[in-house]
Amino acid sequence: MKRFGFAPTAGQAQALAEIDADLAAPHQMLRLLQGDVGSGKTLVAMLAMLRAVEAGAQAALMAPTEILAKQHFATFQKYCPVPVALLTGNVKGRDRSLILRQLAAGTLPIVIGTHAIFQKHVEFHDLALAVIDEQHRFGVDQRLALGVKGEATDLLVMTATPIPRTLLLTHWAEMETSRITDKPAGRLPITTTMHRLGDLEKVLEAIGRAVAAGGRVYWVCPLVTESELLDITATEVRFAALRARFGALVSMAHGQQESSARDAALADFAAGRSKILVATTVIEVGVDVREANVMVIEHAERFGLAQLHQLRGRVGRGSAKSFCLLLHENELGTTARKRLSLLRDTEDGFVIADEDFRLRGGGDYLGTKQSGLPGYLLADAEKHEDLLLMARKDAILALERDPKLESTRGQALRVLLNMFDQRDAIETVRAG
Repeated sequence: MKRFGFAPTAGQAQALAEIDADLAAPHQMLRLLQGDVGSGKTLVAMLAMLRAVEAGAQAALMAPTEILAKQHFATFQKYCPVPVALLTGNVKGRDRSLILRQLAAGTLPIVIGTHAIFQKHVEFHDLALAVIDEQHRFGVDQRLALGVKGEATDLLVMTATPIPRTLLLTHWAEMETSRITDKPAGRLPITTTMHRLGDLEKVLEAIGRAVAAGGRVYWVCPLVTESELLDITATEVRFAALRARFGALVSMAHGQQESSARDAALADFAAGRSKILVATTVIEVGVDVREANVMVIEHAERFGLAQLHQLRGRVGRGSAKSFCLLLHENELGTTARKRLSLLRDTEDGFVIADEDFRLRGGGDYLGTKQSGLPGYLLADAEKHEDLLLMARKDAILALERDPKLESTRGQALRVLLNMFDQRDAIETVRAG
């Protein structure tokens, strides 16, 4: 904490206390840590991982992209008092072999990486805590694969906006929730506005004023190249248009570029050599430019609410007033307008996720489907919310009193699980 230089916020302290209680408990932790970008989730995760190390065990953090993994690695190297290694697909040869030997022997306490850390050949001596960052970017099976690398490994999931399936878990199944609702001192709210594509010239004039005042601008498009099927301005087309207007101040980054070209564009933007970065959602996570204070999202109606919220979180990281401009079709449908209006009116990730849940459905909490209507045969997620909450509490109590479902009531619950084709859940109970 002395290295960090700041006292934790009240929200961070509360979240850490809840995680500490889970780590000390005899049962496996499955907890969601929710907080908007900049609220300090990484510090809480680092302190939790150090708890595991203090107990003589190991901890791992998995990020969805190498950019984000490297960002976390740099942060941990700066503040963490124990050795930390980075393991991604690009770590090869002797460096990779050394990391794998140290993990298996238990001499490396903390590893940070991408999906590479849950591959079969990666073995841990004693993995006590697994942290999943930006969990909506991973599949369910990928998240579970890291959790089984140890014996009853505690699992901490971090996100700025829970996807519907996770929201379902937090409402009615086994995942507990910690929320960081406050932000570090000095953080200003982001002003979000909606604009018709027909008003593009006014937006461009505003961008010009922002750049002249020293600001930096993200401009996000949904496609890399033009499509014959969709009437949408692509990243490459928008880049050409902005380059013609603003010259060398404009750079471009997208997932189909060579990684060296993309990294160079991101580096130019971070260093201020370019002022406008035209990109796809490749910048959604892992890009931290404190001077960036304007986010333009073109065809915003084509993005999910969670993704829009994540993109907006790329700005508002410094002391300057920040803005998010949602560009949309001239004529919006009722549902699309409702979704964008919600994003305009709130920065609360749980409020946004709750609306996403109601619009898209919550997925299958005993399965792996990320969204869509859940497999309820006797309940409606919205109409019977109170009953579902009661059922959740009853299920927790049943497992506390009869974890193997061996009592008369437990046998009846097994029958119900069979009736509803939840044999995997029965196997989990039997194994647990």
